Amino acid sequence: MRVVVALGGNALLRRGEPMTAENQRSNVRGAAPALASVAKAHQLVLSHGNGPQVGLLALQAAAYEDVDPYPLDVLGAQTEGMIGYVLEQELGNVMPRDVPLATILTMVQVDPADPAFLDPTKFVGPVYSRADAHRLTAEKSWVFKPDGDTWRRVVPSPQPRHIFEIRPIRWLLEHGVVLICAGGGGVPTMFLPAAETTLVGVEAVIDKDLASELLAREVDADLFVMATDVDAVYADWGTPQQRALGRVTTADLRATTFPAGSMGPKVEAACRFVEATGGRSAIGSLNQIQQIVDGEAGTQVVPGTEEP
Repeated sequence: MRVVVALGGNALLRRGEPMTAENQRSNVRGAAPALASVAKAHQLVLSHGNGPQVGLLALQAAAYEDVDPYPLDVLGAQTEGMIGYVLEQELGNVMPRDVPLATILTMVQVDPADPAFLDPTKFVGPVYSRADAHRLTAEKSWVFKPDGDTWRRVVPSPQPRHIFEIRPIRWLLEHGVVLICAGGGGVPTMFLPAAETTLVGVEAVIDKDLASELLAREVDADLFVMATDVDAVYADWGTPQQRALGRVTTADLRATTFPAGSMGPKVEAACRFVEATGGRSAIGSLNQIQQIVDGEAGTQVVPGTEEP
C-alpha cells in the first residue's frame, strides 16, 4: 500500500517548546521508529509543516536590517531542505541501511487569478506596532491586519494546482525510495500572466494539508494520513457534547462545521482525497501512526456511499 503521511508541527516541535535545533531533532528522533515501522510494511511518502520554522527565519531577518528580508518562497525552500535533512538522518538511523531516502525540493503551482490574492489572510512573521505596520506598508507594499493588540503581516493562501517535480517524485517511488516532499505546502510558484513561460516565486503560503492531499492524489496513494497532536477529529469540540469521530463518511464530515484555522483544512483535505480517489484518508495522533494506517485509530474517512 502506498501511504502519504503529512506530519503536523508536533513532529518537530511540541507546544511551548523553544524552537532549538536540538528540540526539533529530538522530536523527529522520537517519531522515527513508528514511521520506519510504516515504511517496512508499506511504501511511505512524507510531507511536513514548516510554519514555526519560516516564522523564526522571518524574526531573524527582521533583526538584521542591512539587507531586505528574503521573500517567503525562498524561506520555504530553506526550511524544506532543513527539515528534510533532519527527517532523512533520523529515519535512516532506524531503517535498514539499504533503504534509500531522498528529500525533493518541491515547487507547487498556484493560479495568479486565485481569489486568495484579493484577500490575504495568513499571518506570517513578527508582530508590529500600528505605526510600524503603516510604515512597512508604504515601504514594501505589505498587507497588515490586527492580531490582538498588535499588527502582523498577512499573505495570500492560494489553492495548490500542480506539483512541478511530480515526474521525478513518481520515478523515485517506482525505484523504492522513501520520499520527503511538498514540505510546508511546497514552495509557492506561478507563471507570469503575460506569457506562461516564466516561472516565479510568490509571496504566499500554501496550506500544507491541501498540498499534501494533491501530492497523495498525484502519486496514486492508497491512503492519505494527516498526523497531528490530537487523537481524532472531534464534533462539537470544546463543549460538554464533544465526541471523537471514528469511521465517518465524507458526507457526514461535510455536514459538520470545523474551525477554519485548525481542523477545517484537514477535514477538507481528507474529503477531497476520498471523493477524488475512492480511497481512505485519516486524521489522528502521530503517536498512533501504525494503528491509524491499520484503520484502528484516529478518524477514518471513507467514501460517502460506504457505511461508517
